Amino acid sequence: MKYTKRGKMTKADIIAEVSTATGMSKKEVTAVVEAFMDSVKSNLIKKENIYLRGFGSFIIKHRAAKTARNISKNTTITIAAHDLPSFKPAKSLIDEMKED
Repeated sequence: MKYTKRGKMTKADIIAEVSTATGMSKKEVTAVVEAFMDSVKSNLIKKENIYLRGFGSFIIKHRAAKTARNISKNTTITIAAHDLPSFKPAKSLIDEMKED
């Protein structure tokens, strides 16, 4: 794998790498990557977790309502309960990263 920007990889980098690995055109790979991301996004919006064996899980984490302080105005604010998307890597992925 070649990372161009100090260990950061962009969507364009992923598309180029998959295109090289599969022999598919960048246009075809772009369509597949976009469809994958749209599928993940739409399922998370529907509050459905996504499990990719050997890679990890895209899960919804619920945050309860809480009170917080605005220090600059010296006031109390209430933060409503909300859900956040999160990624939890698979144990096998974590183990592979520890080996490097």
